[in-house]
Amino acid sequence: MTGLEDHLHGLWLPLVTPFHGGALDERSLRRLTRHYGAGAVDGFILGATSGEGMTLREAELERLVAVVRDEMAASGRTMPICLGLSGADTSRLKERLDETADWPIDGYLIASPYYVRPSQRGLLAHFQALADHAAWPLALYNIPYRTAVNITNQTLLRLAEHRNIVGLKDCGASREQSIALLRDRPKAFRVLTGEDANYFEALSDGADGGIVLSAHVETATFAAVHAELKRGNHDAALARWNEVAELTRLLFAEPSPAPAKYWLWRSGLIDSPEVRLPMVEVSSELAAAIDREIERRTKVAA
Repeated sequence: MTGLEDHLHGLWLPLVTPFHGGALDERSLRRLTRHYGAGAVDGFILGATSGEGMTLREAELERLVAVVRDEMAASGRTMPICLGLSGADTSRLKERLDETADWPIDGYLIASPYYVRPSQRGLLAHFQALADHAAWPLALYNIPYRTAVNITNQTLLRLAEHRNIVGLKDCGASREQSIALLRDRPKAFRVLTGEDANYFEALSDGADGGIVLSAHVETATFAAVHAELKRGNHDAALARWNEVAELTRLLFAEPSPAPAKYWLWRSGLIDSPEVRLPMVEVSSELAAAIDREIERRTKVAA
């Protein structure tokens, strides 16, 4: 698949990476891929924050991509896959781009350099260097509460001029900045929210879609919010959003993706709720709350 910008819209799932006994759980990964690949998801993000990418060895990350692509091919559905990459060393990231250039992906999601807090000139040079080097298109990931640096709109608009930078996962935590970017961006530059709790708000403001961890649960409802807004049915979209708004808070009540993994385990989609340190599994209190919500939604669906 080519032309990532043509597919960077709608509901994207930052797929969790299942583990069992400390290893990549390929059986659960295949089950997840089949389940979500048959639904209303428009694309997968692999190995990013929700996929615990920073804990994955290179061989595990490569296997993750291969298994997901293999399952998608077996299902007969074509769906774009973006690989999450992050780091604070531009040179090393260029090497990672080389190492993954022949993987069966359609693009990259690349976060700002963390910890070092570069200037805007530094961010501009960093992302331009990566975009010049990459074999696949780039979507940028602005999440200053994790990286300690915000990519300003002035910088983003400069980067949007690059032929190989096609979009943004927006976790900037400033609605004012997001609205201004949506107003001023080039037509072909896609903006997807990455803030689950602000999904409806961002779509209402004109975002092209969302990269939504909470859509591991009630996937069709999250997709319906986008579809109804696209059709101009604001009230219908709001009604669907109200069905899942509290869910986004529950799944982020403790560090993600542990709550989502616990839900998926209790639902039988993965064989273990394991996360890798420094992440830990959910507390007994949150586990009980999730159990109650699963039971409630099961009764409602019945």
